[in-house]
Amino acid sequence: MSSTTTYYQTNLETDIIYLKGVGPQRGNALKKYGIENVGQLLYHFPRRYLDRTTIKYIRETKIGEEAVIIGKVESFGMKQARKRRYFQMLINDPTGYLTCVWFNSISWIVDKFQIGDTVAVFGKLEFHKGFQIIHPEFDIMEEGEDPVNTGKILAQYSSTAGLKAVGLDSRGFRKIIHTALEQIAVEIKDYYTPEFRDEEKLYILNDALIQIHNPEDTDTLKTAIYRLKYDEHFFLQLLMALKKQTHESNTGRVFSKRGKYEKDIFNSLNFTLTNAQIRVLREIRNDLGSNKPMNRLIQGDVGSGKTIVAVLATAIVISHGAQATVMAPTEILAEQHYQSFEKFCKPAGIRIDILTGNMKKVEREKIIKELKSGNIHLLIGTHALIQEGVCFNDLGMIIIDEQHRFGVQQRKALIDKGYFPEILALTATPIPRTLAFTIHGDMEISIIDELPKSRLQIITKVAEPGQMDQIYNFMKKEMNAGRQCFVIYPIIEESENIDWKAADTGYKHLSNKIFHDYSIGYIHGKMKKEERDVQMEAMKQNKIQCLISTTVVEVGIDIPNATIMVIENAERFGLTQLHQLRGRIGRGTSQSYCILIQHVKTPDSNHRLKIMESTSNGFKISDEDLKLRGPGEFFGTRQHGYIKSKIANFIEDGPIIRKARKRAFKMVIIDPKLEMEKHNSIRKQFKENYRHMLEYVNIS
Repeated sequence: MSSTTTYYQTNLETDIIYLKGVGPQRGNALKKYGIENVGQLLYHFPRRYLDRTTIKYIRETKIGEEAVIIGKVESFGMKQARKRRYFQMLINDPTGYLTCVWFNSISWIVDKFQIGDTVAVFGKLEFHKGFQIIHPEFDIMEEGEDPVNTGKILAQYSSTAGLKAVGLDSRGFRKIIHTALEQIAVEIKDYYTPEFRDEEKLYILNDALIQIHNPEDTDTLKTAIYRLKYDEHFFLQLLMALKKQTHESNTGRVFSKRGKYEKDIFNSLNFTLTNAQIRVLREIRNDLGSNKPMNRLIQGDVGSGKTIVAVLATAIVISHGAQATVMAPTEILAEQHYQSFEKFCKPAGIRIDILTGNMKKVEREKIIKELKSGNIHLLIGTHALIQEGVCFNDLGMIIIDEQHRFGVQQRKALIDKGYFPEILALTATPIPRTLAFTIHGDMEISIIDELPKSRLQIITKVAEPGQMDQIYNFMKKEMNAGRQCFVIYPIIEESENIDWKAADTGYKHLSNKIFHDYSIGYIHGKMKKEERDVQMEAMKQNKIQCLISTTVVEVGIDIPNATIMVIENAERFGLTQLHQLRGRIGRGTSQSYCILIQHVKTPDSNHRLKIMESTSNGFKISDEDLKLRGPGEFFGTRQHGYIKSKIANFIEDGPIIRKARKRAFKMVIIDPKLEMEKHNSIRKQFKENYRHMLEYVNIS
């Protein structure tokens, strides 16, 4: 029985099912994809364009070059390779033949073509028994269409096998988006005034939406993309400006005097602070001396000395009778902070303790009682700090380590345990400035960009598995001289599916055969905390000469005597992770070496490992890592909850970010609650975009 759909007057909120050309079947497929209404459809932007204005003949195209080629379908059909089936189509133009091959999710494509169809294909030209393109973008030409003189730029859309099965490939998307634009383009109201658009040199919104889906030419397309990118950056920067304004509107405490604790710690130091540390400490003192609560981020490379700056900051607050806390994302890191802070705080008389999720009930209750009474000055902890029942007597400062690994709600839960406490965030992940505006745009940013003068540059070398005998001999030489080594593996156990070196196997091989005359330790993430602590303590006391480990040592182990780190399957790690791992050595006065064992060579892995060889600068490395992986992967899956980009590129859009930020912050200075008539539409759109963030800003 066939179903019928009644089509109603269309607007942005119209259920996608009721858009002409969609209906229930397509509508349900779109909803599974995340497109619920017509407005969301219009903001399903093309992922690339097939530019028929730059068509090439097959013989004119160079191997490795991306090109648009137009030809007639000669043959097509399913083929069988040794292990899998694939779909193959042969097309020809006046200069020769081209094979097009699709391997994955091919059920949707088998009935797309007919012999004699004229198709435009786009992709990278390769040579394998003739010219070929694997997984090309394609467009079937309309009957009677002149392929050479069309001059069209065709949008190509992201899709899925489920969408393609109901006819929503790029061609299908173009048709329904065209319908939507025809019906409602005139009704799309811009939230910027004409004056705003003129000053910022922005396209009107409905024209931008039309042109991004159906561009007249490349210049018009660039203008449309700029406008829509600007929108995303502007509203995100508006959120940052409003959060900052809301935070600064609170009246906090003033911690202006240099108290006993700070003086005692400072005078006890057996090293000299770098100029960068002194500068950042001065910035913190200025914040603490103001009645506006501090909200500052310290960026510092591995080994730059963020910890002592944080220790001195807490000492200022504690000297005034308030408490401080440090929240870390993992128990290992919390323990490391506890040991680092304790070293400076206990001799000065600061009472310090640690609270983690794995503690016994009796121990936990004792700490909570001492905390509430004010007997604990400084509490280090994990997420356990934000649990119900953990109450401070007078929480004056919060330090959050790697705050991007905590959700907005988690951070707020800790802040709510004090009365507008000072907030100091730390990160060992150097972030390029434009991206920092995006990730931490509501905070003041301090950068410790100088390493202690005693630090020697770590020598980093890429090696092959065939060089392991030489490497082991070098490690023995270092251990015989009284120094220590790390060997890092990407996984714990061997896997049938993953051909990587595993820690379990590596530990047995190294301890039984290679280093049987040496003391070998072993830790990994699945070990009980007590077992791990024993191994780590033995490493610190130089009772273990070589520690075999997974990436659990990425943070949390400070062994000044360790001079060699060998990383197996180094090509499997991101640049930032490799840099963090490398930062576990080079902390003493001896020359240190990081050896990256590359098992699989690809252009990408070669490029990444060469970067590691060439620089120890964390900012350069993170910049390259961001370019390679993008901010989502770079920061992990636990994003902030407010970075939702459809078109913006937080790495490449530096000029747009700076412009949008300047405008957004200026607007909030003039109109802190966006109450002016000219800002009504902007306020409405902001509330729509960031409805889940409204509790953090003064907007009604």
